[in-house]
Parts: sequence; C-alpha cells; structure tokens
Amino acid sequence: MSQKIGLFTGTFDPMTLGHLDIIERASKLFDLLYVGIFNNDQKSPLFKTEERRAMLEETLADFDNVKVIVHEAELTVKVAEKLGVTALVRSVRDASDLAYEENMFYFNLEMSGLDTLLLMARPELKALNSTRMRELYHFDQDLSDWLPEPVKRALEAKRTSDGD
Repeated sequence: MSQKIGLFTGTFDPMTLGHLDIIERASKLFDLLYVGIFNNDQKSPLFKTEERRAMLEETLADFDNVKVIVHEAELTVKVAEKLGVTALVRSVRDASDLAYEENMFYFNLEMSGLDTLLLMARPELKALNSTRMRELYHFDQDLSDWLPEPVKRALEAKRTSDGD
C-alpha cells in the first residue's frame, strides 16, 4: 500500500492557532504531512523565511509525521510532484475562502491530477488570519490568545529588538 502524503502550504507570517489546528487535524489523515512555507511577495512579511521555519519546526516538533519545508518561487503542484504528494490540504474559514479554493482546486487538478482536501476552520478559530495578526502587532496589541508559544516568544523578541 502506498503512503498518503499531504502538503499544506501558506506564508505562516505569523503562524496562528488556526494553522496549528489544521496541521494537527491533517496530520491524522496522512502518513506524512509536509507543511510548506511559500513566500508571497504581495504580502509584507513580518518575519524572514528562516525565522518562520524555526518557529514552525519548534511548534510542530511533537508531530512525528510532519515535516516543514520552504519553497521560494515554484507552483505548489510542482513542489507536490517532486515530494510525491497524494493530496493538497487547504483550510477554509468562510465563503470567500471557499470561492478562492474552488478556483485553485480546478487549476491544481488540471495541472497535476492532485485532489485538494478542504478542512473547515473550527468556529472559535475562523476569525484568525496572519494579516490581522501583523496588523494588531503593529498596533502593540496582545496576540497571546491566538498564537502558539514559539510564535509568541518570537514576537516578544521582535518587539524588544524593534523598540531599541
């Protein structure tokens, strides 16, 4: 029997408890789950790629079947093909996410034949997104209720170093 291998991608800038929940749930559905940090030049990153990688690796250290990867500028389906991925994993918070993912599903399926597994955000986490976290960070708001511990520590260190 062949392995079930998933790929969940995002910028994870910063990673939220919503991301962590999707990763935890998806990890139970696959023999191996890749979590891919993909850069999006249209977003102004708060953290450098290697900082995000370190935070994700620390946050996900207890997941035996999850591996963090970084990819700079290649289509997700091309990366998935190289990794032997059997399905893509995406999260959906609301109707606008669903419309976006439906369009991406079509193109990913046409280009690669890969199915996409959509996981719904838990109701208590669906308001969380990295863009809002970055915005609130810039207004010096406490984000501790919405972020994993390693991300909280990194933000506190960044705030301290930015304030010097």
